[in-house]
Amino acid sequence: MDLRHGAFSYLPDLTDDEIAAQVRYALSKGWPVSIEYTDDPHPRNIYWELWGLPMFDLDEPDAVLAEIRACRSTFPRHYVRVLAYDARLGRQTTALHFLVQRPKDEPGFALTRIEGSDRRQRYGIRSYATASAPADRYQQQ
Repeated sequence: MDLRHGAFSYLPDLTDDEIAAQVRYALSKGWPVSIEYTDDPHPRNIYWELWGLPMFDLDEPDAVLAEIRACRSTFPRHYVRVLAYDARLGRQTTALHFLVQRPKDEPGFALTRIEGSDRRQRYGIRSYATASAPADRYQQQ
């Protein structure tokens, strides 16, 4: 089962042409675009590593697509996403974000249960990706 992150996450993975169309849409709205990557896809891990700087004042998606390709080739076993920001309200607001790459084998999550006082049950999720050190995650076996 694929992990779900951002818009379009319940659809099949986007093709490069579909990614270009979404980037073109974001640019037509005047939204700056940035690219992020991670090897820990925990749902509460909202701060991924930034690839380069956000790209402002672009008219065509070519520069964004070139950066996506560079990020994908540098981190072939990571999650990569594109974010578009809307600053109309005077603050940075994520208007759109979607995955452009996911690892071939997604690690998944474990549901943990902790029994507290009075038999109260608490639950949490732990990413299998964090079981290994960051340098060892997604190594070929």
